[in-house]
Amino acid sequence: MTVVLDRPYEFVPPYRGNLWPTAIQNFRLIDWHLRTKEAVLSGECRNAERFAESLKAGHGIILAPNHCRYADPIVLGWLARQVRTHLYAMASWHLFNTNKFEQFALRRMGAFSIFREGNDRKALETAIDILVSGERPLVLFPEGTTNRTNDILKPLLDGVSFIARSAAKKRAKQEKGQVVIHPVGLKYLCLEDAHEWAHVQLAELERTLSWQPAFNPGSIGKLIERLLRVSQAYLALKEIEFTGHASSGELSPRRDRLIEQLLVQAEERYSLVAKPTEDVRERVRKIRAAVSATYFATDDADRDPATFRRDAERADLAQFLLSFPDEYLTPGKITDTRIVETIQRIQEAIFGKAKESLSMKVVIDVGEAIPVPVGRPPRGEADPVLCQLREQLHTMVTSLSQEAKLLA
Repeated sequence: MTVVLDRPYEFVPPYRGNLWPTAIQNFRLIDWHLRTKEAVLSGECRNAERFAESLKAGHGIILAPNHCRYADPIVLGWLARQVRTHLYAMASWHLFNTNKFEQFALRRMGAFSIFREGNDRKALETAIDILVSGERPLVLFPEGTTNRTNDILKPLLDGVSFIARSAAKKRAKQEKGQVVIHPVGLKYLCLEDAHEWAHVQLAELERTLSWQPAFNPGSIGKLIERLLRVSQAYLALKEIEFTGHASSGELSPRRDRLIEQLLVQAEERYSLVAKPTEDVRERVRKIRAAVSATYFATDDADRDPATFRRDAERADLAQFLLSFPDEYLTPGKITDTRIVETIQRIQEAIFGKAKESLSMKVVIDVGEAIPVPVGRPPRGEADPVLCQLREQLHTMVTSLSQEAKLLA
């Protein structure tokens, strides 16, 4: 659950020294973590010289990658190692509340917290100050959250351009030079046969659902059929849990109806009214903010934590269901990585964690630097910085997706 109810938000600053990040790089600790925890065995950095040139020029630098796996912030350590620098990164507050070791490790690698459910001025000021000083490059994920759809770019949030422009304005006043944004395309590629892996993982999911698992991998068509059956079963279970009954029909409209029902159930409890222009992510953010604010504003004797957790779960599930795109398993476009990602999303839903057991490599492609102007775009017009970032990222993600093995 992304909403933290154990304690009120408290900003977690980044570790400013170089001792720990240098030790982490020298002892190859990120390599060990990626290999043992994420099954990412190697990384290939492309166009790293673009990043190196911005460093040499003394720019304030934002690295803006697509966000498809939890490993994304860690694999950027390989890029940092190649150009001989350390990084700072903005990370959601809930990541600092798993255990003390992870909080310790995140800070030592340069992460600091952002409270996504509210107006976190301290986090924004920290990000802007990092760029103004040019102390280290800053990693910001413009999609906001991860969803295991490596081949599809989600809508970008405008927080990246706000931070970049605010820093550019301050640097201009201090005559420190430019702020630039480097789009970074990340693509994970299978190093093993995904067909056999998928058969084993689907058999485990089928047993969990009390089904008789298939005893042989079968054709890719049969594999897709099994994958869709498991997806339908998971959706039906959630429909029963939150609405009382399973519906019928195609997956996509059923998913969309459940998302709407989940959002309305939570919004009604907090007297929230969704605007016609608000998308699911914005409605989820408002629900999370209301859950957190109401919970800590209620007297201990009068609040039921289970009720608030249930509302937060509704928001999380709505956003999670949104991560199953309609076109991901379209015939003629099905790759090994798409099958792996879809199975891992279902594993996260049912087991709480994906089985990171298929060896992968990651391609890290650095885009051209986007200079950030000081002035704001005219009111009502699209932000040209965000448009350039979206265009570059979309082009890179689309191109990199072609490197996966086509199965059907």
